[in-house]
Amino acid sequence: MPTSAKPPDVSSPAVLAKNLNPPRILAADDQQHILEAIELLLRPQGYKVDVVRSPELAREVLTNATYDAALIDLNYARDTTSGREGLDLLSEMVALDGTLPVIVMTAWGNVDLAVEAMRRGARDFIQKPWENERLLSILRTQVELHRALQQAERLAAENRLLSAQGRCEFIATAPSMSPVLEAITRIAPSDANVLITGEHGTGKEVVAHTIHALSLRASRPLIAVNTGGLAEGVFESELFGHVKGAFTDARTDRIGRFELADGGTLFLDEIGNLPLRQQAKLLRVVESGEIERVGSSRSKNIDVRLISATNTDLPGACQTGQFREDLLFRLNTVEIHLPPLRERREDIAALAVHFLSNYAARYRRQVLGLDPSALQALMQYSWPGNVRELEHTLERAVLMCRSGQILPADLGLGVSRPQAQNLEELSLESVETILIRKALQRFQGNVSQAAEALGLSRGALYRRMEKYGL
Repeated sequence: MPTSAKPPDVSSPAVLAKNLNPPRILAADDQQHILEAIELLLRPQGYKVDVVRSPELAREVLTNATYDAALIDLNYARDTTSGREGLDLLSEMVALDGTLPVIVMTAWGNVDLAVEAMRRGARDFIQKPWENERLLSILRTQVELHRALQQAERLAAENRLLSAQGRCEFIATAPSMSPVLEAITRIAPSDANVLITGEHGTGKEVVAHTIHALSLRASRPLIAVNTGGLAEGVFESELFGHVKGAFTDARTDRIGRFELADGGTLFLDEIGNLPLRQQAKLLRVVESGEIERVGSSRSKNIDVRLISATNTDLPGACQTGQFREDLLFRLNTVEIHLPPLRERREDIAALAVHFLSNYAARYRRQVLGLDPSALQALMQYSWPGNVRELEHTLERAVLMCRSGQILPADLGLGVSRPQAQNLEELSLESVETILIRKALQRFQGNVSQAAEALGLSRGALYRRMEKYGL
């Protein structure tokens, strides 16, 4: 029976703070009065407590729920003092979730048993009858440590993803961009799912970043994933995460993109190239608001706003059976269509100056501006690769420039026109660029079909498209 202690101050700031996001504790003991005593002690302190009376029930609840800490007895069978049942349960719990703090308790003070429990992964050891203040102190410390470790894991994963994602400046002054600006202004503050359509390189990711920055979720992360470039074998692991041992290479737990974006925004790029089987898995999560890591049977609720992007005609793909209509309805609460750069020529000069400034600073080149003839060449070019091609063109120009101003020769736009040169005069990269562009035009931007025609995997084609700014 627990010893008496000073009643907890339920009105204290610490207790009230806990109640806003109560830690969840699992208590396992075969004696009902012990479980009742734990509940009476912890609930006023703001803890949410689940109690079970056997290792079997503990295993069952652990497969369906997540906890901040666990209190488990070491002996469950009558007249048993070996602690074997509890030690076996402890080993299973540590194997299931190595970050879960497990505190073991027993009425039989045994140093060897305590040492064995700690060796198997217990965070601390409590002897019954316990001192309330000591038990509360241990729980408080372990819960705070557990949450700090979870936050550190989450931040580390976020940083790995976000380190390569710079904030993009949205430049749009052309009249053809007015509907885009109006739509962004109206829907950004909401939680509505958004589908952004347009040709490759039109700036769909920039629009996604802008919507997120103007939303109520701006303080939370925007996580981007190229769904069209994910191989089927890694799709679930990338989006939903996995647990240690889920498959051969799963040496540690991994947080998926949905979980990383919890409370924020998930940007699903190239959604039109997602195979049907993966579409079904994505639809289940979008409809239920729950994810399961690969190898785990525990579901977790997630709060994510979805922004998707594609250059594919999704309604047409639905008619041909290549895209699920029910998934499309979930994704395009609002649709924003981006015009190609050739239809927003008023933005070319501003975009060019912006890219020039960025790359001059990055490469530490003293490039002051564009020669008027170079600007004229930019304005007259057709830009089949849209804004992305313009950006790569300016990056090349900054590197090739030999004076203080960008000249037409620095732009290298003539290389993109095969009719002006013989095939023998082109570099391998130029030939690849031409072939990839023609394949994409032939299949109306369908990357999967273009990759098949070129004899490449979809991922390999994506890498080449990014390399050449297509």
